[in-house]
Amino acid sequence: MITDTHTHLYLKEFADDIDVVINRALNLKINNFFLPAIDSSHTKSMLELKKAYPKIMHLMAGLHPCSVNDNYLDELSHVEKVLENHPIVAIGEIGIDLYWDKSTLSIQKKVFASQIRLAKDLNLPIVIHCRNAFDEIFEVLEKEKSEKLRGIFHCFSGNYEQALKAISFNMKLGIGGVVTFKNGKIDKFLKKVSLENLVLETDSPYLAPTPFRGKRNESSYLSIIIDKLTDIYEVPAKKIIEITTGNAIELFKIKV
Repeated sequence: MITDTHTHLYLKEFADDIDVVINRALNLKINNFFLPAIDSSHTKSMLELKKAYPKIMHLMAGLHPCSVNDNYLDELSHVEKVLENHPIVAIGEIGIDLYWDKSTLSIQKKVFASQIRLAKDLNLPIVIHCRNAFDEIFEVLEKEKSEKLRGIFHCFSGNYEQALKAISFNMKLGIGGVVTFKNGKIDKFLKKVSLENLVLETDSPYLAPTPFRGKRNESSYLSIIIDKLTDIYEVPAKKIIEITTGNAIELFKIKV
């Protein structure tokens, strides 16, 4: 059993062939899919996918930092409504993104902290989106750290010191297509990080691994990530799968 801890299979990029995409993954024994939220505009499609595949799709609730704007209070209310009415396994994806818009930093930090506190109140893990914002993310995590704080640093692309810092906050590192990029850099130090601190992800339809970089990503490409990790860690794929899947099951508290 292989777990994709971060895949947006509900987006329009999969509208024409979602069943084919899912079956391609299932044929490779990738059979648990975690769906991170973006904002209220995507809730309906997420719920429809969960209804179609109730046992293998797992829902998150949250407000993506790129969707944080003046209506953030309405969006946070929507997050709470989703939590009240649906089986949610995590708060995500949440965080800070300074690549697209630095002007909303103060609001992004406020929304990030608010959702972390919500996760702690509900004893749920968080899934962090971080782009050009490691220092800002760590600042918020430092203020909010507690025994209940746990989660995933989604699409980890930092350096070794930042990896250790993320792990110190009880975060797993989400490893996806970046590990296959020539300029991704994380493959240079990742072996120094124990497999017990990693989970697998694709971020479909984004960040497809080499040799599909620039094309639509999908959960079946997780097999490419596993192959790359077997090279890095010099262990059989079976060990990569067993440890990372175990990490995901323990973190999200799902029954398999």
